[in-house]
Amino acid sequence: MRRFHYSWIILSVTFLAIIVAGIIRSSSGVFIVPFEKEFGWERPVISLAFAISLFLYGLSGPFMAALIEVLGIKKMMILAMATLLSGIVLTFFMQDSWQLILIWGVIIGLGSGLFLTVLSPYVANRWFIKRRGLAVGILTASTATGQLILLPVLAWITEAYSWREAISLVLFLCLGMFVIILVFMKNSPMDIGILPYGSENEEPIESSAEKKNPIIMAFQGLIEAIKAKEFWLLAGSFFICGLSTSGLIGTHFIPVCISFGIPAVTAAGLLSFMGIFDLIGTTASGWLSDRFDNRWLLFWYYGLRGLSLLLLPYALFEGSTTLLIIFSIFYGLDWIATVPPTIGISRQVFGIEKSGIIYGWIFAAHQAGAAAAAFGGGMIYKVLSSYTWAFLISGLFCLVASLFVLVIKKQEAPAILKGHTVKG
Repeated sequence: MRRFHYSWIILSVTFLAIIVAGIIRSSSGVFIVPFEKEFGWERPVISLAFAISLFLYGLSGPFMAALIEVLGIKKMMILAMATLLSGIVLTFFMQDSWQLILIWGVIIGLGSGLFLTVLSPYVANRWFIKRRGLAVGILTASTATGQLILLPVLAWITEAYSWREAISLVLFLCLGMFVIILVFMKNSPMDIGILPYGSENEEPIESSAEKKNPIIMAFQGLIEAIKAKEFWLLAGSFFICGLSTSGLIGTHFIPVCISFGIPAVTAAGLLSFMGIFDLIGTTASGWLSDRFDNRWLLFWYYGLRGLSLLLLPYALFEGSTTLLIIFSIFYGLDWIATVPPTIGISRQVFGIEKSGIIYGWIFAAHQAGAAAAAFGGGMIYKVLSSYTWAFLISGLFCLVASLFVLVIKKQEAPAILKGHTVKG
């Protein structure tokens, strides 16, 4: 038992928490058509609510990082999960579209912000010295794991009963996760008198965090970041990453399948199939990011994703189940694989202590892209009655992103291990 490190418990709790937050976010595609039918809301209005959610949870990232520095990881996870719980409960009582925007756009957007933005790198940086890239890969992949397990279940419950029963399942999961966080989560290895996993330093890790204003801390990080060319290249490529994943596929894949006569449960099954391969691909990406040039990893990830999105309209028009399965595998392997090397580069460029807040701003760009695709996809469908141009534009942007990352100056590998001081 002495060989078992509590870092793996922390990793497991964080993994489960991100699963719950991830399924709430990815379930938006399941509810678009039911909300249209029951409330009579137009698709651009529903898309706007989900777009606001994507944008706010991304924009909140650097502020969540700063709040972690002030309040600690455990308190922030409790507050964020409580916010998600309140949003889920309020969903049962909504009647007007402005309430959808408030609940799913603002409350759930802010509640999911911590779990889906900066939590993974913070946990990996504080609890791991060795296997840090692998830890980030596992935590990043957890968003797909929730999708893998639960999206088809939510789609089936929605079709067999109603969206309210599906939301009830999500509420139960939130309550269970709230209890798990209360019992098992810790802020840092210091809380239980141990060193981070893989640390060979026998000295206690001292806290260097000061009780600063989190808003000031967040903007100080941004001011420093914008002076670096690498920040703009990472933010630009991550904008395109969000544009081509959660904003477009995550929000509109199920509705576009329905428009081609594919049942919602089958479409959700294809998304969960992507989740299987994303779990594999993102975990492998974390392992690779510890060993290879992160810039070239991103080059291949964005390039291959772009090609898969250019293939998707053809597969839908042909009605080819085989091509859709191939797309699901190919795209799934690459869905969130960009995150570990992006975190790796930001850590190398800005250092461990500053990278949390700066990565939060980079992720804000990711969610700005996601919000643009979520709303833009709905508008394109309303005007053209088709999503084809949305997929083609997104695919071409991915090819551009593959060139952005190569402009980043190569960093020395040892820079990853600089600055082991852990705040908290």
